[in-house]
Amino acid sequence: MDWGTELWDQFEVLERHTQWGLDLLDRYVKFVKERTEVEQAYAKQLRSLVKKYLPKRPAKDDPESKFSQQQSFVQILQEVNDFAGQRELVAENLSVHVCLELAKYSQEMKQERKMHFQEGRRAQQQLESGFKQLENSKRKFERDCREAEKAAQTAERLDQDINATKADVEKAKQQAHLRSHMAEESKNEYAAQLQRFNRDQSHFYFSQMPQIFDKLQDMDERRATHLGAGYGLLSEAELQVVPIIAKCLEGMKVAADAVDAKNDSQVLIELHKSGFARPGDVEFEDFSQPMNRAPSDSSLGTPSDGRPELRGSGRSRAKRWPFGKKNKTVVTEDFSHLPPEQQRKRLQQQLEERNRELQKEVDQREALKKMKDVYEKTPQMGDPASLEPRITETLNNIERLKLEVQKYEAWLAEAESRVLSNRGDSLGRHTRPPDPPASAPPDSSSSNNSGSQDNKESSEEPLSEEGQDAPIYTEFDEDFEEELVSPIGHCVAIYHFEGSSEGTISMAEGEDLSLMEEDKGDGWTRVRRKQGGEGYVPTSYLRVTLN
Repeated sequence: MDWGTELWDQFEVLERHTQWGLDLLDRYVKFVKERTEVEQAYAKQLRSLVKKYLPKRPAKDDPESKFSQQQSFVQILQEVNDFAGQRELVAENLSVHVCLELAKYSQEMKQERKMHFQEGRRAQQQLESGFKQLENSKRKFERDCREAEKAAQTAERLDQDINATKADVEKAKQQAHLRSHMAEESKNEYAAQLQRFNRDQSHFYFSQMPQIFDKLQDMDERRATHLGAGYGLLSEAELQVVPIIAKCLEGMKVAADAVDAKNDSQVLIELHKSGFARPGDVEFEDFSQPMNRAPSDSSLGTPSDGRPELRGSGRSRAKRWPFGKKNKTVVTEDFSHLPPEQQRKRLQQQLEERNRELQKEVDQREALKKMKDVYEKTPQMGDPASLEPRITETLNNIERLKLEVQKYEAWLAEAESRVLSNRGDSLGRHTRPPDPPASAPPDSSSSNNSGSQDNKESSEEPLSEEGQDAPIYTEFDEDFEEELVSPIGHCVAIYHFEGSSEGTISMAEGEDLSLMEEDKGDGWTRVRRKQGGEGYVPTSYLRVTLN
């Protein structure tokens, strides 16, 4: 079924229908355009939201970035930002493949429709013109017939009138003959015009207009097909970004699962552990008794165990810094304004940075030397003397960095000694030493009465102010080889460490060690050397690999 056959007499209907189709196409283009604006505004608002909540400081300068909660939040913000990018991509695809293409296609369809209807109207005008000519020839034939009949009646009446002259009769007969001839010519012209109109009308209704209507039908079907494809592009633009949006959502889920409360607690410890020893007991100062009064069991200045109290308010007061008012600190190059543990970490970071810079300068010096050798062997490639300033500058940088490395190593060694001093001071001040590590020798934690008595007596001795020689673990006075255990991993010494305190062990930079016990949160790890001997070394000095 086609329009030319079934709708041969519905010219106005087809005109309205094709116009409606083009209007629908334009409405869809306008809808997609507004949809594109909505997507762009949505993406813009998402990006502004992400920018608002992203950390303002770089990650390396922001301590909060070390917490898994903060890292997950930043990752979610990044995924939302990527999601916004996909919405922008949807808007771009809709704008290019739907709005622009369909708008261009709509203009082409309007021109084609206009051409077809102009052709149809011209055919209608030609048919109407032929019909007017037919009507004119018909009326002329009718008029000529009446005139001929009237002339014939007049001639017949004069011929029968005895009073009429012969000349009047002849004249009337000639007039009747002339009118009859004119009527015959009008008849022939009318018949020819009728035949011509019928031929044109048949061509109009059976050939010309059906062809035009079929062209309009083809045009409208092509428009509908193109519009349907445009409808499909709307979903295709979404389907193209579905995999990436799914990855964004999966990334958000991964970020949510990455929150580790226990790890964040450890990070907080690492960030803010001061390394100071806990403050000792506050001593009783009896101002009501004479200064030379002999101590007795009932004296407030003497504990129940008979051991005189140590006086020294300055020491206790200095150790109770968490409860005092903090003064404004002055930042120093060796970070001595920080607590011992934080000072050690910052010095270690600075030392690693200086070592990286030093290695970079050494690599650059080697590259410049090679380039200089090439220039000397092949002068046309360059002047070797032109590299001398850069080589000299590199050597100066190397010397400067070496001095800085030595300086930071010395400060780091002092900081380590400070941490050890505070640790030994804290352990020696308690009447009962802390529990030894799980892998410590059994006799180190009082396996007989004599050992317990020795420990008790040592705990009752007055505290020593010398922190440098204080042992890390006072109980490790036996050889570790008495009870050997299997290593739980291996590690490599990153820096040289001189184990001068009791319970520690020395190691050389790059030395391979067996890991006997992990860090328990105090910054020390138990290792065993290949040539024999076990002890504790700083965890930060090791690169550890567990079995």
